[in-house]
Amino acid sequence: MRDKNTAKNCEDLIEKQFKKIRLYKGKAVSFRADEITLPNGKRASREFMRHPGAVAALPVLADGRLIFVRQYRYPVGRVTLEIPAGKLHSPKDPPLKRIRAELKEETGCTARTITPLLDFWPTPAFSNELLRIYLASGISHGLSNPDEDEFLRMEILSFKKAWAMLERGDIKDSKTIIALQAYKIRAGERG
Repeated sequence: MRDKNTAKNCEDLIEKQFKKIRLYKGKAVSFRADEITLPNGKRASREFMRHPGAVAALPVLADGRLIFVRQYRYPVGRVTLEIPAGKLHSPKDPPLKRIRAELKEETGCTARTITPLLDFWPTPAFSNELLRIYLASGISHGLSNPDEDEFLRMEILSFKKAWAMLERGDIKDSKTIIALQAYKIRAGERG
């Protein structure tokens, strides 16, 4: 997908699709191996995952502590510490509606205010996923209602403790690392 803001002087870098090849379509993602024309006119293949996008929130309590979830991630074989997040049901799923639902499902919390923090591509070399991260504040607690195949534990940490975990390498989830870094910059936190 071409970025609308691509500078005119980058036209010589654009690859053009000439054949779309779907390898697999699952419930959450699909895989393709499109044939493309390179800027030099030669042909190549680009294997990648199509993803509808995802949302995540860094919930901030009135006292400044942050809400995380722990869950087992099968692909890495580990229990991770992450900010609440979820996949969009489709590319047309409204991100703000989805993050409110995910926050409630995973933590039982609702947020009076949800503001954009940043958007990023987690792995643009092999996926089109766009992940939107929000700050959630004005938090009210309630009962969580995770999907039947989700097993989560909510954890509340100070920013200082979460940052120390990030620096030690105890937090490895990219969206959580990026959210903490962006929050530190935005909030002017000094560790």
